[in-house]
Amino acid sequence: MAERRVNVGWAEGLHARPASIFVRAATAAGVPVTIAKADGTPVNAASMLAVLGLGAQGGEEIVLASDAEGADVALDRLAKLVAEGLEELPETV
Repeated sequence: MAERRVNVGWAEGLHARPASIFVRAATAAGVPVTIAKADGTPVNAASMLAVLGLGAQGGEEIVLASDAEGADVALDRLAKLVAEGLEELPETV
């Protein structure tokens, strides 16, 4: 299983707008991805309610994971999005 550990770059954490941006990016990744707090239970990264339910705060470590083919590229892109607190998914990593 591929995984990336990253600190949330959005000051407000994964709430409202940042969560929406992240969920759209996770859905567009084309592979199933889970997200969890460093010590928590993984949830579906493409589910807005699940992501909001994490309550991930700015600066907090999260874990992105997937065991699908092509997961490394998808996880790299999602990790960059989260770590840098970007407003949209970068075209390249």
